[in-house]
Amino acid sequence: MQTFQTTAEHEEFRESIRAFAIQKIAPRAAEVDAKAMFPWESFRDCVEMELPALWVPEPYGGSGADHIFQAIMVEELARVCATTSLVMLISKLGMIPILYWGSEELKQKYLPEIAAGRAQASYCLSEAEAGSDVASMKTKAIRDGDHYVISGTKYWITNAGISSTYTVFAKTDPMAGHRGISAFLVEADMGVKVAKLEQKLGIKGSPTGEVILEEIRVPKENLIGEEGQGFYIAMGTLDRSRPTIGAQAVGIAQGAIDYAVEYMKNRQQFGHPIAEFQGLQFMLADMATKTEAARALVYEACSLVDSDPGGILTKIGAMAKMFASDTAMSVTTDAVQLLGGYGYTKDFPLERYMRDAKITQIYEGTNQIQRVVVAKRLLG
Repeated sequence: MQTFQTTAEHEEFRESIRAFAIQKIAPRAAEVDAKAMFPWESFRDCVEMELPALWVPEPYGGSGADHIFQAIMVEELARVCATTSLVMLISKLGMIPILYWGSEELKQKYLPEIAAGRAQASYCLSEAEAGSDVASMKTKAIRDGDHYVISGTKYWITNAGISSTYTVFAKTDPMAGHRGISAFLVEADMGVKVAKLEQKLGIKGSPTGEVILEEIRVPKENLIGEEGQGFYIAMGTLDRSRPTIGAQAVGIAQGAIDYAVEYMKNRQQFGHPIAEFQGLQFMLADMATKTEAARALVYEACSLVDSDPGGILTKIGAMAKMFASDTAMSVTTDAVQLLGGYGYTKDFPLERYMRDAKITQIYEGTNQIQRVVVAKRLLG
């Protein structure tokens, strides 16, 4: 494995996104969290910056940027507001199946709408009894002439109620296990219902809900790939998405470090800034070292998405997501500790960073599942 190096163009992009995030996104972050409200103003600002178009290929109205650019964008947004970074991530997750396995008609119809910010997308894989065990899903899709009739319930769906499209995985052959799963593009106005929205520990401005599909009729043209290809599509999608979840985790960790550094310089105890205390310096050094290591692994995984090397992406992508999210949780917890009692209060942002970091260890495959993935690749 070769370590990826960012280019001058990548770093110029980072500077512009950081300035944008500080000016436009950061001032709203605390309110978005406190009120658990979708950050529509921040979303519109991101659209004005053409950020939803970053990952979309040029023929479909996008910029066609490589995955390092995408990781930098997510990282810098998460550095100030994890919710806004997730808003930028989720539509890509919902559209990866279309981008890689969808028909040209599906690409032409949906990708330009996402790129322009006129539509958002969700990814509907998990169920109440089928989280990590995807093959046990109960949602079914029955062919009926020129349509499929889809019935079932999906849980933990990010952007539920906001998205205009839902990529839904359902059993077209209930007797075939994971080989009987297929993928479909379902429009919200086909009858998608949101039964409830969860009250969450963190990333509160991004809605997570229970999505109900009651005999929804979906045109056969909205089948993504072929029947029975859904499990492969789902896993391939997560391989390509996990590195940017790692980038989100890196951004959260970096934001916590940056805040803790400024606090340590200004906080006086025993007649000195606490930044002069060696014990706290050691904590900070460990936090920064782990975050830099996580960033390098995330960028390596992102470069693999672009080069499409096959099975190595599965392993490195899982490593990147796992290590970066574990790092974010560790770093934010230590950052709260560096602020002492202040860190535990909502007057300071670090408790929010710690709450937001937790989900990165859970969604798109828990870190226990990532370790299973890595071990299986190592053991053949």
